[in-house]
Amino acid sequence: MKSKDDFKTRLKIAKSKIKKDPLFETQKKGSFMGIAFKLGTELVAAVAVGTIIGFILDSWFDTKPWLIIIFFFLGAAAGMLNVIRAANKMQKNDL
Repeated sequence: MKSKDDFKTRLKIAKSKIKKDPLFETQKKGSFMGIAFKLGTELVAAVAVGTIIGFILDSWFDTKPWLIIIFFFLGAAAGMLNVIRAANKMQKNDL
């Protein structure tokens, strides 16, 4: 029993030292910034790819600007879906 209590005490001390470490807070902020950058990039990339596909198809079928508009909205919807999926996955990993 004593070794179990001793382990708990040492664990509490180690956790308090980690939380006081300024490097720990910097890493946490960097991690959040990386996640935010990833989600933003996924959204912008999906919209850009959709718009480019629409532009190319418009050039081939000579239907300007209808396919650009349609694929812009499809890309925006796909980007939002990707962001929601990634956020849900991150939230499950946190639990």
